[in-house]
Amino acid sequence: MSVTRIGFIGLGQMGLEMAQNLFLKISKSSVSGNAFVVCDPSPKSVERISAFCKENIPGHRLDVEPNPLEVTKKADAIFTMLPSTPQVKAVYLGESGVLQALNSLRSSHASRSPRLFVDSTTLDVQFARETAKQITDAGAQMVDAPVSGGVVGARAGTLTFMVGGPKVAFERSRPFLDMMSSRAIHCGQSGTGLIAKLCNNHILGINQAAIAEGMLLGLSLGLEPSLLASIINSSTARSWSSEVNNPVQGALKDKSPPCERGYLDGFASKLMLKDMLLASDAAKPVNVPLPVGERALKLYEEMIHADDHGTTWSHNGALLPRKDSDFSIVYDYLMQLQVPLRHP
Repeated sequence: MSVTRIGFIGLGQMGLEMAQNLFLKISKSSVSGNAFVVCDPSPKSVERISAFCKENIPGHRLDVEPNPLEVTKKADAIFTMLPSTPQVKAVYLGESGVLQALNSLRSSHASRSPRLFVDSTTLDVQFARETAKQITDAGAQMVDAPVSGGVVGARAGTLTFMVGGPKVAFERSRPFLDMMSSRAIHCGQSGTGLIAKLCNNHILGINQAAIAEGMLLGLSLGLEPSLLASIINSSTARSWSSEVNNPVQGALKDKSPPCERGYLDGFASKLMLKDMLLASDAAKPVNVPLPVGERALKLYEEMIHADDHGTTWSHNGALLPRKDSDFSIVYDYLMQLQVPLRHP
């Protein structure tokens, strides 16, 4: 690896864990450089990555910059993990953004080897392709590299990256992706990584709602959570949603899914809804019917809409909107919809 200055923009729940893994493993590799550059609007996130580097990577320099423009000027390879399309637009195409920096570097002849951009945001496919073209036209390389594995996978360095973009850019990014993942798959041209991610999350959203329904049905009819979960997980309905992200407390005795923590520290319901809406939008130009997905999408919409009208999830006495809780909280929402039986 010849790249020695690494930038990371977007230090939310996923981005922070990814950056920590990347910085730590680079520091232990044969890379001779020692500069890391970060940018995030949250002072708390910046403090956390700074504390991590100070404690775990002594002697390696960490620069904190106020905007993507400054990160681009300093770094050779820049990774972004952002909420969605609007944030990607601001970071890459906005004022004090990546494209502005690339144009200024090119016009001043201050450019080094082509900068590499790896965007792990799940966003609109067409916009991602248009953005990649503008970045490439400005003399850089770019791949879309959304992930599967959630916060747990980001922390453990076991994510799966689905990568779209030129093969040469993928090969250049791969050593770094390997530091954050168990697998990095090149899917094809720009945007194909995102297509794979949207298909995955479309299915995941359906699976999670189905497990919530099945678990609620079984418990309501008298089965114990751990017994029902063990049967499902050794039978044909087994899935990640049942085996790892089971939504019922006590269902997985040897694991700690978000439901055991009040549905905290997981994949937010609003993000699942966002991904399913993106999948729905992507299906329309090719006339693909998504009847099951559209019903699951509506369920998540209804759950979040209920929060907007005053119904919130209470965790340890505090009110936390379900939209910010792990999407497995759809189980709690279904329980709320369950009408108690009236006995004569």
